[in-house]
Amino acid sequence: MAKPAPLLQGTLDLIVLELLRSEPTNGYDLAQRIQAVSRDVLQVNAGSLYPALYRLEERGLVKAAWKETDTGRRAKVYSLTAAGRKALESQRAEWARFAGALSHILKRA
Repeated sequence: MAKPAPLLQGTLDLIVLELLRSEPTNGYDLAQRIQAVSRDVLQVNAGSLYPALYRLEERGLVKAAWKETDTGRRAKVYSLTAAGRKALESQRAEWARFAGALSHILKRA
């Protein structure tokens, strides 16, 4: 198996917002989804993920609530707020613009 790729600076918030768009989830499951959706290319450790979640919560882009899991334990579940949806739209557009520009540069070679 190939070594996981490092996250580009500033992309974790976008990834978190995008994955929370589909459904609320706890931090552990979110880390697993990042790895699964990226086909094991991206792996996020707790030392990076939880500070990002707390930062997004402080900015009002996500909200957290304690809920009981299927196994009976309590977990903090994060969901996207209306402000988070708006920020996601903006960040997606910014990323598409950046990716398009990078693609043009790489095609020159």
